[in-house]
Amino acid sequence: MHIQFSAYYTLILAVLVLLLGKFLVQRIRVLRDFNIPEPVAGGLVVAAIVFALHEILGLTLGFEGSLQSAFMLVFFSSIGLGANFAKLREGGLGLVIFLMVIVLFIVVQNSVGIGLAMALGLDPLIGLVTGTITLLGGHGTAGAWGSVLENQYGLTGATTLGIACATFGLVIGGLLGGPLAKRLIVRHQLAAQRSDHEQQAQAVAAVPEDSQATAFEHPSSAPRLITADAAIETLALFAGCLAIAEFMTNITKDTAIQLPTFVWALGTGVVLRNTLDYIFGVKVFDRAIDVFGNAGLSIYLAMALLSLKLWELTDLAAPLMVILAVQTVVMALYAAFITFRIMGKNYDAAVLAAGHCGFGMGATPTAVANMQAITNQYGPSHKAFLIVPLVGAFFIDIINAFMIQGFIYFVR
Repeated sequence: MHIQFSAYYTLILAVLVLLLGKFLVQRIRVLRDFNIPEPVAGGLVVAAIVFALHEILGLTLGFEGSLQSAFMLVFFSSIGLGANFAKLREGGLGLVIFLMVIVLFIVVQNSVGIGLAMALGLDPLIGLVTGTITLLGGHGTAGAWGSVLENQYGLTGATTLGIACATFGLVIGGLLGGPLAKRLIVRHQLAAQRSDHEQQAQAVAAVPEDSQATAFEHPSSAPRLITADAAIETLALFAGCLAIAEFMTNITKDTAIQLPTFVWALGTGVVLRNTLDYIFGVKVFDRAIDVFGNAGLSIYLAMALLSLKLWELTDLAAPLMVILAVQTVVMALYAAFITFRIMGKNYDAAVLAAGHCGFGMGATPTAVANMQAITNQYGPSHKAFLIVPLVGAFFIDIINAFMIQGFIYFVR
């Protein structure tokens, strides 16, 4: 038996998933500790219920896909619209070096995934899903590429597989970064652990209003005031990104430069943002972009998780765990022997390694949480709190999108 939900009911159910996730995250500490997003927490519970209905009653549920695609495009547009190239200069040479370290890591993580998938007799695209599509990319990238791999390349269950891998990465990224950085700090005697009194004093210290780094170190200090005019202007920017992305997708179809629609949305956002900044002198309201982007991602993830078909992963469980276990070891070794050493083998480098583990396996919030755990014990690292959010929030998503496309062409 199959039940199909219209767009309105799909949106209602997605909001209910978000409310359930918010309730679970507030009540269950482990979900907060590992920075599990609310739509993922609620969505996995609902996905388990849907799985039970399928196995026990033979019931399947269908949901409207157009809204899901629209919210996904809003999220990727927000990444592009947030990519102000002036921030590259603010990060300095350290930001450029760290970007190069992460670009090399994209090659390593995807090569490991593809190589192991082929060794285990799986489709190489599954190895790519267990690479930067989900681990470095997170849930948003997992869902976006999952639909592309399913619709264009016939990889059954790619979205379900992607969400599962991304959730695994969030947990592992939160577990791995702090202990690894602490070991590096102790082994190389980079900093002395602060007393409880010093940690408490830092927690209540005033935050300079002009400090971007400390806004991430003390996230509660950043106000989020959005006016109606700012909201309308931001909606216009998103509408422009979506319209141009659809246009480019149509005119490049079946050509050498064919790209998924969400990549065009992301790229359009980059061009639009920096054109407004540097040619027309129009200042884009970053906070509004962030709010719209996060809301789009939350609703998109809730809809994607509603549509999960967990029964499609049954035969992949064992090889999937093998690949993810190896990816975890590779992440730890890379952060300790490449990221830490290239970034200077000092205290800032150790904090950067913790952050790399966070978004290399999970997401930027996990990276920030890892770094906060270290700096609370050993002291501030303004360099790390400037570089990691800039790289993890949008620069690496832009690079990753195009490199994933290249890997797909390579394995196909």
